[in-house]
Amino acid sequence: MYTQKKGINIRLTSIQMIVLFYVGAVIISTILFSLPIALKPGVNLSLLDTIFTAVSAISVTGLTVVSTADTFSVPGTFILAFVLQFGGIGIMTLGTFIWLLLGKKIGLRERQLIMTDQNRGTFAGLVQLMKEILKLILLIEFIGAVILGLYFLTYFPTWQEAFLQGFFASVSATTNAGFDITGQSLIPFANDYFVQTVNIILLILGAIGFPVLMEVKDFIKTRKEKKKFYFSLFTKLTTITFFSLTIVGMLLILLFDWSGFLGDKTWHEKFFYSLFQSVTTRNGGLATMDVSEFSTATQLVLSALMFIGASPSSVGGGIRTTTFAIALLAIFSYSRGKKSVKVFRRELDPEDIIKSFVVICVAVFICGLAVVILSAYEPFPLMHIIFEVASAFGTTGLSMGITPELSDVGKQVIIVLMFIGRIGIFSFLYIVRGKEAHDHFHYPKEKVIIG
Repeated sequence: MYTQKKGINIRLTSIQMIVLFYVGAVIISTILFSLPIALKPGVNLSLLDTIFTAVSAISVTGLTVVSTADTFSVPGTFILAFVLQFGGIGIMTLGTFIWLLLGKKIGLRERQLIMTDQNRGTFAGLVQLMKEILKLILLIEFIGAVILGLYFLTYFPTWQEAFLQGFFASVSATTNAGFDITGQSLIPFANDYFVQTVNIILLILGAIGFPVLMEVKDFIKTRKEKKKFYFSLFTKLTTITFFSLTIVGMLLILLFDWSGFLGDKTWHEKFFYSLFQSVTTRNGGLATMDVSEFSTATQLVLSALMFIGASPSSVGGGIRTTTFAIALLAIFSYSRGKKSVKVFRRELDPEDIIKSFVVICVAVFICGLAVVILSAYEPFPLMHIIFEVASAFGTTGLSMGITPELSDVGKQVIIVLMFIGRIGIFSFLYIVRGKEAHDHFHYPKEKVIIG
């Protein structure tokens, strides 16, 4: 892919183009959030705070340096919801829809960008896939908005406010954005299990991955036609890892805070507090309580879960669930003396195993560097900083309350982390990567002592 500049051909890979599109989306979002109509009367945002909000929205993170409820007007709320759609569903998914509306033919270049944005390995059926993803996500959001809007009639004085809250809550949960216009996340609904259950379902549908949703849809269709259907290895691995992490997270929260924050709670309160907080670490960012009230052990568990993040080709960030699963399987297989990794009667590609460890190592380095920088410039406890870094990289949005108090340096560090978390580690590495070179010769191999 080439860009003309003063007669010089500048070659840009599809990944670099996608990154440029996301940068462009941040710039446009910054302009939109700066419009007087988007802000409440008397509210002024600095340029850095506006950029921070724009990156948080495009990366569907939810970390904010200002109160969303006190900052954005009703038109601003709809603008924010629109930006969350771009960030959550993906630039190329909505871009494809706009191209089709304009009657533009989806050529090879556009298909390359779609394939890159959705982590697909083939051109086959890409345009149809984008249509299906968009229709499914919008349907999920619509159903969520109607259910929550009707239910919120008992909470809010007017039907307009109830449905505005329901609409935004549905969009925020489905895109796993973590933004809220209640001013208190879901803390007002800490004892309302219906609202929590609806949000849990929406959060899971957004974070489990678009390919998984498409396969489930195809499975339901083939079952009606009484045909056999086989789930892909990706769906099996993703789904088991996703729900295993959720269950393990819930059990660890119960274990570490049984006598702490959960000590004076009833059994159902303990269950929902631990379940919701475990689900939201997949990428949700919504919370039914102040996470700073948890023990340090629980906060470390939440940080690890946020670092892992959501599934690939979903609305989430982090290293992704399949990366974590493949690394664990590789370690387990190696410890048993095996040279290959087998799961569900399939053998994993060695390149995928290498990629998984590369992603984990680079992610640990980036997050570690961020922790060091923030520790040098910010006056907050180390646990608060680790939690903030994990939340930004995992594009989760949970915070222990330090985000609005960050210095300009701290805000810039978090902005970079949120952006990297959204585009992914490999896209970040490919930004500066040149054209893939093939080896024309090899040197003699020599073993090195390891460990």
